[in-house]
Amino acid sequence: MQYHWLNRQNNDKIIVFFGGWSFDYKPFEYLDCKDYDVLMFYDYSNLDENLAQTVSNYREKILVAWSMGVFAAYLKKWDFDKKIAVNGTPYPVDDEFGIPKRIFELTLKYAQTGLEGKFYQNVFTNPDWFERYLKTPVERSIDNRVEELVSLDKLIKNTKIEYDGKYFDKAIVGVHDKIIPPKNQLKMWENIAEAVDCGHFPFYNYCSWEELCN
Repeated sequence: MQYHWLNRQNNDKIIVFFGGWSFDYKPFEYLDCKDYDVLMFYDYSNLDENLAQTVSNYREKILVAWSMGVFAAYLKKWDFDKKIAVNGTPYPVDDEFGIPKRIFELTLKYAQTGLEGKFYQNVFTNPDWFERYLKTPVERSIDNRVEELVSLDKLIKNTKIEYDGKYFDKAIVGVHDKIIPPKNQLKMWENIAEAVDCGHFPFYNYCSWEELCN
């Protein structure tokens, strides 16, 4: 994993954000951090990075995990006061609770073509939001993003996930998500799901991390 501090002002509250596949911190710099330190993790080519001790030193700790970041965060299982899943589940490739296996296989096979073409349009759904994204796009190379997906494929296949049903407290589900079927997410999260009028990327609905968390 790579990490980046979106805000580090020695506050006593922290939001830890596990981003989605192929993303980095650039599209999230606009979000107001207010009186929270905000630490983002991304690039799950490996999950070796461990800042659990750094996170544990805060008085209040909130987890926001998005897309593939939900899977990565659940594998870490660090202790938080509040844990929010955003358009993702602990079962990232799953016909019932995640991305259908056939769809994931096609995404993996044509990853470079997708990243050069319509993948991000499918992520944002709303054309205005896609245009907004293009002003502060991901800076990682396409090769690096493809390598991440190849690594994730291996990790997912070699990891047996058994969700305890309790780790996440809230789940935000975009009803127009074209990446992970909303019906699969809603089936996964049942009573803790909050349906939001957006696609896979819901963050432009919010002005601050605090607003998203509340």
